[in-house]
Amino acid sequence: MQTGNIEAALNSLYSDVHSAHMFPFWATTTDVQHDEVKQLMDTASAVPFVWSYDEIIEPLLQRAAELVSMSDSERRSLILVNPGLAPRRATVTTMYTAYRLNDPHEVMPPHRHSPNAIRFGLTGSQNFTGVEGEDIIFGPGDMVLTPHDTWHNHGNKGDEPAVNLSVLDLPLVETLNAIYFEHDYEEVTGRSLAENREQNAHFDGDYSRRIYGRGGFKARFVSHDRGTGAASPMYVYRWEPIRTFLDENMDAEGNPHEGLKVEYIDPTNGEPVFKTITFFAQMLRPGERTLPLKQTANQLVAPFEGGPGHSIINGERFDWARFDTLAVPGGTWVEHVNETDSPIVLFVASDEPTLRKVGLFKRWGRKDSGDTVRLPS
Repeated sequence: MQTGNIEAALNSLYSDVHSAHMFPFWATTTDVQHDEVKQLMDTASAVPFVWSYDEIIEPLLQRAAELVSMSDSERRSLILVNPGLAPRRATVTTMYTAYRLNDPHEVMPPHRHSPNAIRFGLTGSQNFTGVEGEDIIFGPGDMVLTPHDTWHNHGNKGDEPAVNLSVLDLPLVETLNAIYFEHDYEEVTGRSLAENREQNAHFDGDYSRRIYGRGGFKARFVSHDRGTGAASPMYVYRWEPIRTFLDENMDAEGNPHEGLKVEYIDPTNGEPVFKTITFFAQMLRPGERTLPLKQTANQLVAPFEGGPGHSIINGERFDWARFDTLAVPGGTWVEHVNETDSPIVLFVASDEPTLRKVGLFKRWGRKDSGDTVRLPS
């Protein structure tokens, strides 16, 4: 077949394949138009990005609080959308971060959903989340779990506005076509089951700390299968113990690629709090600069204490300050820098557990010499 006829036939073939909702996975020539491998790889992907709390997020939250009431919408959150993934609701490929401002004494009705979620307190001492009958009041630095399929509600029991940060694995669950939300919460009232706009407390507000807040002990006198039993039964992780732990180890050698990094775990088995995502508190000591690290896991980094500082991702500098969020996509080289004379503590979310379960979690590091090495994973 002559060259011109071959090109025409190929173009007709490609047109028919695409119109049939298929993709041709071959490369017949080096012609860019028919470089199907390049087209296959050229899909939407998350990019490194930083969202400023002081300059962007907080002013928008205040404007939303003035214009959108709880009677208009039970939710008033700002979801961070990665520019490389827009319009998809995702801050990195598998997770999203959202910021929520609750006015005084706002409490939404109970609901549950398939994604796992956490709330991390930023401002206000009377943030509220009720989870499966445990009413939790939390403040800055406290992390509250709302595991998959657990009834919960959020709000603010105090007299001042309160802001918290949420992380959900919703983009991952959405990809798996497993999203659902339910709002028809019911409780037994008298002798009948009726819909209820409030979730009555069945545990005292100190339950998580009292039963799970001591390392090395596991109570045999309570059931640990709370909710679906697929997440940590400790629903609130207070800031003070983990901050004290970091302080007590300030002089430890640490990890040259991560500084001092501590993982939040299920106290009954040592596993991550969720099967899909995990969380860390990461301290950068005064003047500390971590060596470059690359891993397949995605990370969401929220500077919580100290700063400002900056990160270098694939050679590009990203400056950040307290309460910002930094997207660190998997497969990128990252190093964090603290140029101040005080510690900086980062709150970090990662999809590492998901990648571990499918055998895809890998890490690489660069030495001072510039050599790349495979790190334990």
